[in-house]
Amino acid sequence: MKQRVQRTERVRGNITVPGDKSISHRAGMLAAIAEGTTQIRNFSSSEDCATTLKCLVELGIEVKRDGDYVVIAGRPGGFATPTAALDCGNSGTTIRLISGLLAGIGIEATLTGDESLRSRPMGRVITPLEKMGAVIESSDGKAPLHLVGGQRLAGIEYELPVASAQVKSCVLLAGLSAEGSTSVIETTPTRDHTERMLRGFGVEVDVSALGPGRKISVRGGSRLKATDLTVPGDVSSAAFFLVAAAILPGSDVTITDVGLNPTRSAIFDVLKAYGVELQITNQRVSAGEPIGDIRVRSSQPPVRPADYTIRGEMVANLIDEVPVLAVLGACSEGGLEIRDAGELRVKESDRIASIVTNLRAMSAEVEEFEDGFRIEKSELKGGRVDSFGDHRIAMAFAVAGLAAEGETVIENAECAAVSFPTFFKVLGSLAE
Repeated sequence: MKQRVQRTERVRGNITVPGDKSISHRAGMLAAIAEGTTQIRNFSSSEDCATTLKCLVELGIEVKRDGDYVVIAGRPGGFATPTAALDCGNSGTTIRLISGLLAGIGIEATLTGDESLRSRPMGRVITPLEKMGAVIESSDGKAPLHLVGGQRLAGIEYELPVASAQVKSCVLLAGLSAEGSTSVIETTPTRDHTERMLRGFGVEVDVSALGPGRKISVRGGSRLKATDLTVPGDVSSAAFFLVAAAILPGSDVTITDVGLNPTRSAIFDVLKAYGVELQITNQRVSAGEPIGDIRVRSSQPPVRPADYTIRGEMVANLIDEVPVLAVLGACSEGGLEIRDAGELRVKESDRIASIVTNLRAMSAEVEEFEDGFRIEKSELKGGRVDSFGDHRIAMAFAVAGLAAEGETVIENAECAAVSFPTFFKVLGSLAE
C-alpha cells in the first residue's frame, strides 16, 4: 500500500494512542500463567500484540477479546504442547519472551515468524536459556527456534552483553519456573515493564543498584495471581505526534493517558533539550505504571544545543524513537547526531540504513556511521520513500512528509499496523 502525505502548516487537537505494546505483551503472558482470570483494558491494537494472544491460544490458554478489552483465564499448571509451530509474525518481543516462558515450563515447541523476524539474532536469548539447562535447536542462531522440552531449568546469574529489555525479560520469565534464584545484571538500565508487571501479579522482585546498572532477581516457584489492569497509552506511538507538533510552528497537540515510565521518558528530555514547550499534567498510576497527559505547543522550529549528541546509556531508552528523532533533527537548527545505536541495524529493518536512505531521498544532508548517523538541518522535499517493512520507519516518514515541500509517497505503508493500525487516520485528523 502507498500512503501519500502532503505538507501541512500545523497540527492541532486532542488524541489518544493505542495501549503500550511492551506492557500489553507482558500482561498477556503473565495472565496466562497466573491463578484466576485477568481482565486487561486498553490492550494494544497492534498486530504484534494480537500475535502474542494468538500464540497463547495455541498453547491452550482461553482468551476472549472485544476490541481493546481482553480477558485471559490463567493456566498456572503449564501450557498445552502446540500441534504446530507458533508463528510469532514480525514480533521480536513475542518470540523472545515466549521462549523464556516455554523453556521454564519445559514443553516442546517450535517458534518461528516472518522473513524479517527469521533474520534477526536470537542467540542473545538462546545463550542464557541454555546456561539454565534448556535445549534449543536453531538455524544458525536465528528462528525457527525448536525448544526440545523436558528439561528442568536451574537459576543463574546472567550479565547482559547488550542492553536489552527483551533478553532480560526472557531470562526472568524462565526463572519463574527454575530451581533457585535467577538474576539478571544490566550495566545500562533498560525499560522495567517486566519488573513492574511481575509485582502487579504478586511476584517478589528484588532490584539492587550496581553502579550505574542494576541486578534484578526472581525466585523459582513464584506463584502469580490474576489481576485487573489498564494499559497506559504507548509513549513510542505518542512520539510521532509530539515531534510533528514540535517541528510545525503554530501546532498544539495534547495526547491523553500516556505512559510516563522513567525508563521510556527520554524522548521528553530530548524535546526539552531542543527547546520544545512540553507540559505533563494529570499524573497518576495505572497497572503499576506512571501515566499522564502530554501537551506540545510550538511557536518556532526547535533549536538543538551546539554540543548535543544522543549516545551511550541514553540510546537504550530511545531505541524505538530514533526514527522520528531523525526527522526532528532534519527540521531543527543544529541537526542531530546519534551514536552507539548499532542495535538499530537488527530491528524490523536496518533502521540506520532505512533512515539515511529515506532522508537522502527527501534531500536531507546525512552522514552514516556503523553505529548511527549525523543529520544537518535540511529543507525537506517530498519524494518517494520506503518503509522497508518497518512500522516505525513508515510512521516517521509520514511525519517528515508533513514538513516537506510537495507530496511524499511512502511505499509499503501498511506495516504501520504492526503497532498503530489507525495511525494515518489519526495523523490526518490533526493536520491543518
